[in-house]
Amino acid sequence: MKAVRALTRFSPIAADSAFLRRFYSAQPQHDDVSNPAELSARDAVFDSAQFDDLNLNPIPGSSNQESTWDERYRDRVKSQVFGENVSHLRILQREEEKKRKAGRLANELLEAALDAGDSEDDEEREVTEEERKSLAVGIIGAPNAGKSALTNYMVGTKVSAVSRKVHTTTHEVLGVMTKGDTQICFFDTPGLMLKKSGFPYNDIKVRNESAWGSVSLYNVLIVVFDVHRHITRPDSRVVRLIERMGSISIPNQKRILCMNKVDLVEKKKDLLKVVEEFSDLSGYVRHFMTSGVKGAGVKDLTKYLMEQAVQRPWDEDPFTMSEELMKNISLEIVREKLLDHVHQEVPYGIEHRLMSWKELRDGSVRIEQHFITPKISQRKILVGKKGSKIGRIGMEANEELRAIFKRNVHLILMVRVK
Repeated sequence: MKAVRALTRFSPIAADSAFLRRFYSAQPQHDDVSNPAELSARDAVFDSAQFDDLNLNPIPGSSNQESTWDERYRDRVKSQVFGENVSHLRILQREEEKKRKAGRLANELLEAALDAGDSEDDEEREVTEEERKSLAVGIIGAPNAGKSALTNYMVGTKVSAVSRKVHTTTHEVLGVMTKGDTQICFFDTPGLMLKKSGFPYNDIKVRNESAWGSVSLYNVLIVVFDVHRHITRPDSRVVRLIERMGSISIPNQKRILCMNKVDLVEKKKDLLKVVEEFSDLSGYVRHFMTSGVKGAGVKDLTKYLMEQAVQRPWDEDPFTMSEELMKNISLEIVREKLLDHVHQEVPYGIEHRLMSWKELRDGSVRIEQHFITPKISQRKILVGKKGSKIGRIGMEANEELRAIFKRNVHLILMVRVK
């Protein structure tokens, strides 16, 4: 009796052809049994070559999409179960592929024609060595004042890491802007801070020595501070830093006071009060209100800097990005993603090294960087569950590096204990 009941229950399901087709058309899966120890070791390494199918920032004409199923098995199911003409579908697919290739070829020819026109214009605007002007600009200020964001906006590309955390910039970063016959080299320095006594902190001595020691090397010195924080939560140490930088006498150097992050100030009348507060300061020739994120006031600041350029040869090639600059950018981008995803004091104790840099024949670049943690517990935090955190850092950094370098990037990140 039980067998009859089971048969009656199964009969309406068996009558449904779609139900049977699901079982018939499902491709058998083969489990890949791997060694758990090997999997845990692989979690600490991110290799962008394993994620090409995600197509983070596709390069025109490249397609790495591969089927994860057996095409012959699918064709047999379509013909025997669904009664479809597989050969006709294959012909249509080949025709569509030809159309896509023709479209890509037309786009490449159009881009080549536009690039040729741009190169001709560049040749017409070629500047002789006698006409070239240059300027060295140092950007200093308290930690988290928006120096890196302001530098990136003026340069036009990301050269320095930007994060909400303090001490994001740990060393001097170079950014170059070339317009017409003028080249400006921006030097983004680590954040400076003074103790209540007015002298530099000693606990970040290595970080500050480069910034304090290079103050006299710039033609123009821009002192940046967060005007929004100054209005809401004034810090006497920042005011003392501004006063000290204005009191230092350096021949043939102009100093500019830059009130940054004006886009965060809701009441614009408060900005006038800040201007009046610092209007009597000695040592500053100009005052600017800027926003490194929105770009407010940056155009006026750039125009003033262009007028201060002096007649001398350029220090950097304006048409090509040097390998040293690309290495620094790769380190800054990965460090920025590290600070975005790893919190508290963990990222500051991690040693970040560039281990390998190799340009391949196909035009791509292979970058290998290592994170060296002092403790195993910090390694686990950085790796994440089954390599999820280091994988996310690597994918976001790889995507941004492709966009900046305009080429394919093979990024490898490894986490190991010191």
